[in-house]
Amino acid sequence: MSQHDPTSGEGNEDKRQRILEGALAAFAEKGFYNAKVSEIADEAEVADGTIYLYFENKDDLLISLFEDRMEWIINRLEHELSEVQGGIADRVRRFVELHFQLAVENPELAEFITVELRQSAKFIKEYDNPKFGDYLAILTGLIDEGQRNGTFDDTFDSRLVSRSMFGALDEELLELTLTETDANDVSRRAEQVSRMLLEGIMAGD
Repeated sequence: MSQHDPTSGEGNEDKRQRILEGALAAFAEKGFYNAKVSEIADEAEVADGTIYLYFENKDDLLISLFEDRMEWIINRLEHELSEVQGGIADRVRRFVELHFQLAVENPELAEFITVELRQSAKFIKEYDNPKFGDYLAILTGLIDEGQRNGTFDDTFDSRLVSRSMFGALDEELLELTLTETDANDVSRRAEQVSRMLLEGIMAGD
């Protein structure tokens, strides 16, 4: 006899999403370590025990939240890049701008990505992080394309370039997240960082 899965069926995906939303709000307000499961449950408007039907523990919840939100970010990024009118450098600029815009468009998510993920030893040490690999692959793909068409210097290792670029973007997003900023400041910083990064990899004449 098969056992009934209490998390399957109509309406349960909505409940799971409410728990993820509640976790994001609780982590942003209290921090990963300080946020209690009961506070996450309150945010999600579910009973405390319900959380453990969907997630093993708070670390599992954090990883699931990361995967869910990264999927949304990746889908949005792919759509926005497909709409760019211009060359490969313009798409890299749009990549940078979208990364920074999280700070003003979704500050809770920006803080979660830049601050709270680092508080989980399980996330840092044990999680394979495939979603980050998918995100980074988009940037690596842009670098590869630019090298193939002669826009970027093809003597660089594209994976090294993309990881170095992401390190700079992540640090700047952290700064934008921890300080009061607005859309104009984000655009200004995105333009400057884009110019700096692109000038470093442009192909010579």
